[in-house]
Amino acid sequence: MRVAGPLRIVVLIFTAGLTWIMGSILLGTHGSGFSRLQQLFSSPENAVTTGILSFPDPEASRAELRGVLGVRLSHALGFGEPRARKYKCGLPQPCPEQHLAFRVVSGAANVIGPKICLEDKMLMSSVKDNVGRGLNIALVNGVNGELLEARSFDMWAGDVNDLLKFIRPLHEGTLVFVASYDDPATKMNDETRKIFSELGSTNAKELAFRDSWVFVGAKGVQDKSPFEQLILQMRN
Repeated sequence: MRVAGPLRIVVLIFTAGLTWIMGSILLGTHGSGFSRLQQLFSSPENAVTTGILSFPDPEASRAELRGVLGVRLSHALGFGEPRARKYKCGLPQPCPEQHLAFRVVSGAANVIGPKICLEDKMLMSSVKDNVGRGLNIALVNGVNGELLEARSFDMWAGDVNDLLKFIRPLHEGTLVFVASYDDPATKMNDETRKIFSELGSTNAKELAFRDSWVFVGAKGVQDKSPFEQLILQMRN
């Protein structure tokens, strides 16, 4: 019975200390605890391209992930401001008439899968279970915006001829949405790079192992596409 009193005091002190630490982490005041949590949801290898708006740099894509995480935590604690209104595919502004809203996000390393969204419809994602290592490509009718076909091609251990059979016979005006995942380039040959360049890509010629690449092009395009972003993996 004599031990119960001191033991109870120790338990209360331990509980209070643990509560303070957890509260500090959630509120972002305990050293680097909150930043570590943010790092779990951000990656410099994750490329994002969004329709209508200009391409964000890698830091901007990380900020977007941190912003979502911060809003969720602050609302749970009752300190958050109202969420900003989102439009099709999560864009921060509405899409003009006779335009297609889209968002293309590459995979992050080999952990987080890529996403391709068009007109608020998810064409490819891990949730839909239609993405894979390599290049994830969605073909879209450039007139009505309807999905024609979506496939992934393993560029590490797959056969590049499967990819060539997919992109060689494209019809004029077909939109091509591309998002990389893990390794987009090991099996690429000169013909593959040439076809992507003809679709409007500037970076296909230099794409290498584990680069992060997102691209929107079209069959018959005259100029280089403005909708492309490449994040280079560190070269040896």
